[in-house]
Amino acid sequence: MARLSGKQALVTGGARGIGAAIAAAFVREGSDVLITDIDAERGTATAASIGAQFHAMDVADEAAWDTLLALRPRIDVVVNNAGITGFEDGPAAHDPEHVSLAEWRRVHATNLDGTFLGCRYAIRAMRAAGGKGSIINLSSRSGMVGVPGAAAYASSKAAIRNHSKSVALYCAGQGLAIRCNSLHPGAILTDMWEALIGDAPGREERMAAMVADTPLKRFGTVEEVAAVAVMLASDEAAYVTGAEIAIDGGLTAGTAASPGD
Repeated sequence: MARLSGKQALVTGGARGIGAAIAAAFVREGSDVLITDIDAERGTATAASIGAQFHAMDVADEAAWDTLLALRPRIDVVVNNAGITGFEDGPAAHDPEHVSLAEWRRVHATNLDGTFLGCRYAIRAMRAAGGKGSIINLSSRSGMVGVPGAAAYASSKAAIRNHSKSVALYCAGQGLAIRCNSLHPGAILTDMWEALIGDAPGREERMAAMVADTPLKRFGTVEEVAAVAVMLASDEAAYVTGAEIAIDGGLTAGTAASPGD
């Protein structure tokens, strides 16, 4: 039997990358999946290709979550994956001395506010449907260590790490079987990394250099992140809450850490 059979799931930021891989894995495991994204064109195409549904929304918009609660009053699994690095539109100063307040707030609005609103939606919907479910928040390896050149991103991901624990404790204290855990991917080969690696000669050498400080000496795949998400979404993980799971090839197991994510 499929591990998520009969479960309704929401994956934010599901148009591409890790979010799309998680959504696809959930569909394969029998879940009815709704993906959201601000990129309506790509989100619609991704949903159609994997057998999911799509709803366009900005996770930082509180009213959008209220609308979603009316559209999807029942939910079993919520994956708060939507996030930005702050570098999507090109180079910008994101160190603690030069990052602008506007940029700081923009990154936190999507990453942290979006996760907060997603957790709030999940708790309310899951409580109304019997008080059971799984919330999975995408933090980062950068939420466990400092990143001097991406201060806003690292700060937002660290806050997600802590908020996940607060949600887990709150739900348990309320007598709810609603679990909340955070995932901390490291160097996962997504579009962001592909842009840095490029297709020019020497690609393999560049890739090796980028993961030289990773004990497993390779990039991770989006499918490897999705596999852990499936486990946390399933009833097999009924006793797992408030946990943080690093998917980084062993990077955070050691004392040294690079400034990359």
